[in-house]
Amino acid sequence: MSVLSEMRKTGQTAVAEAQIGAAAAAASKRLGTSVLQRVGKTPLVRLEDLSATLGADSGVEILGKAEWANPGGSVKDRAASAIVADAMRRGLLGGDKGLLDATSGNTGIAYAMLGAALGFPVTLCVPSNVSPERKQILSAYGANVVWTNPADGSDGAIRKARELIAAEPERYFYADQYGNENNWKAHYTTTANEIWEQTEGRITHFIAGLGTSGTFMGTTRRLKELNPKIQCISMQPDSPFNGLEGMKHMATAIVPPIYDPTLADENLEMATETAYAMAKFLGRRRGMLVGVSSAANVATAALIGEREVKAGRKAVIVTILCDSADKYLSERFWTEGDPA
Repeated sequence: MSVLSEMRKTGQTAVAEAQIGAAAAAASKRLGTSVLQRVGKTPLVRLEDLSATLGADSGVEILGKAEWANPGGSVKDRAASAIVADAMRRGLLGGDKGLLDATSGNTGIAYAMLGAALGFPVTLCVPSNVSPERKQILSAYGANVVWTNPADGSDGAIRKARELIAAEPERYFYADQYGNENNWKAHYTTTANEIWEQTEGRITHFIAGLGTSGTFMGTTRRLKELNPKIQCISMQPDSPFNGLEGMKHMATAIVPPIYDPTLADENLEMATETAYAMAKFLGRRRGMLVGVSSAANVATAALIGEREVKAGRKAVIVTILCDSADKYLSERFWTEGDPA
């Protein structure tokens, strides 16, 4: 006799079904009942022995916030969901009025996911040289994409979005991730507090790359409130012509209105080749496939870690693993230099 049959015989079925229903409801509450509610609460992962100077007894910990665990697969889910939720609350988005923005990929993917889930059209201006994987994901979500000149990078996409909203202001809500205050506020209210709780307040250094700058701005503002001694280091590409997709070389780019250069305790530049090498190292030696900007963040964290070891200081360094490598696997660097 099955367990269920035995329960029916003894009259316990209704009780069991009620218990199962209550457990399912509790699980649903924990997981969230919509895409918006499933953004955030990503894990911290330990990044061991990133250089010869970072041994097990170095007193330096490097941790990465695994943002690929967000439903859209990247850290940009946080900003996009905050921007969308605010616009919908204010009646700026929905029905026939669609979302418009410029993006190099990940924010666009987040918008497209949210548009598909919540029922609003999404139009994105995107440099045409983004990875094929990004193009396929945007297509799968049904986004309308306006491809822009790859030589103009994200700045060209921004200019095109501004042109579209100027021509048809009644058709779009222009999300303007580069200037929307909800971008950095998303990280102020979620990312920073999660890091503080997950490290039990032990964090000594925070590192993030600069694209829209929202991740760094919001997380830094909140961490500095929690402990002003935390060193917050921003990272950007070392030249305007680079392979760190989504990152901005601030000296030569359209500077995002939300960016405040005075917040960083230090700004470091990162070479594309170093980021590529770190991505390959993490994949082949640590079993962790991350995107190029994530690898650049980790390489920067390793540099800071080496410095702290040489100074004889203990440190808990946290950086952002913006996304996984699944949107970059067509890039040639993964196999360049390998034996034939």
